[in-house]
Amino acid sequence: MANAEHLKIVALVSVGQHPKSGRARRAEQDARAVELGLNLCGEKVQVLHAGDVAEESLRSYAGMGLKQLRVLQQAAGADASVALGDYLSEHLPDIVLTGVRAESGESSGMTPYLLAEKLGWPLVTRIADIARIENGEAEILQALPRGQRRAIRVRLPFVASVDNAAAAPRQSAYGPGRRAELENLPWVETADEVRAAFEEAPARKRPKRLKMVKAKTAAERFKAATAKSQGGGGRVIKDQPPHEQAQAIFDLLLEEGVLR
Repeated sequence: MANAEHLKIVALVSVGQHPKSGRARRAEQDARAVELGLNLCGEKVQVLHAGDVAEESLRSYAGMGLKQLRVLQQAAGADASVALGDYLSEHLPDIVLTGVRAESGESSGMTPYLLAEKLGWPLVTRIADIARIENGEAEILQALPRGQRRAIRVRLPFVASVDNAAAAPRQSAYGPGRRAELENLPWVETADEVRAAFEEAPARKRPKRLKMVKAKTAAERFKAATAKSQGGGGRVIKDQPPHEQAQAIFDLLLEEGVLR
């Protein structure tokens, strides 16, 4: 692990949401960002949140061994990325760590990109670890599909989003989390006009996909591609009137469960 005790590292955290119960919790990727910051510089890592200081789920981050967590006080309809960008522009840390996307709210994954653009810093997405920091340059392991890793060198300062492939966050202790200081910093609020125009609705169940032939070998794929249809219930509708063809397609989609 890189020795970065002399660096200023900020980990940004948000309010997570349990996928089953919907209850507020620490966000999984944000917790991994805090874990990476703790491994790099210990208790010197600065954990920052833009929102309500009274949010109880923030104590879960503090329970990871933090003595202090800073909160930029923002109303529910404020644009958190603007407040975070202004704070980082004023304090200029060496490394900013975030999750890839939030678990609640818009969950667009745009915050790291907006911050990097505002600061004029490079952005490294979906990192698994920071292997070494020497001479103002960091060697980063970026997570790739199927467990692969790619080594990247980037100059400080930079913004990095932490992937689920990073080290799992340590367990949060209740006592230290309650004793930690949540420093409330009143901050200028900027209304999120784009989000105010959004309409929220419960998610609908995705339509059922049609069955596909699964073949492992080339011979099986060739056989599946050249085999004649064995279905006995189909009918040719090539020469039928358009409205009958459309009705036949509609009936098939209903039968397969694609439409409800």
